[in-house]
Parts: sequence; C-alpha cells; structure tokens
Amino acid sequence: MEALLIAIVKGLVEKSDAVSVTVDEKDEEGVVTYHLHVAEEDMGRVIGKQGRIAKAIRTVMRAAAARQDEKIQVEIE
Repeated sequence: MEALLIAIVKGLVEKSDAVSVTVDEKDEEGVVTYHLHVAEEDMGRVIGKQGRIAKAIRTVMRAAAARQDEKIQVEIE
C-alpha cells in the first residue's frame, strides 16, 4: 500500500525525492493511517483545485485497501 501511494504521488510532483510516507499502527477501529509528506512547493500539485486530486488519491487508496480487507486513511502533510 505504501509503494502504491508513493508511485501515485511521485508522478504528480516535481521534487520526487522529497516524497515520503510514514505509517501508523492500526487504531482501535482497525484503521491504518498513512502520512504523506511532500515538498512545500509541491503541496498544491498533490491537493489540486478544491482538493480534487487529494480526494482522488484517497479514493484509489481506499479501493486498493478494500481489496486486501484493510481500512486506511491518507493524511497529506
């Protein structure tokens, strides 16, 4: 899951070496949180106009997690 998130985001940003992901353990509800870190100047590219790209990234990640019977949440920082 982490590799999928990195692959999606690296295609969007200019500073692909600044992309990193940290993963939290499952919480009490069984949800794993992925914290996406990008360069400050690439933040707009990842979020998109009115958050459309961020929403699409979260949708794709949730769909991929559902295929593996997992629950995830993506936080962009």
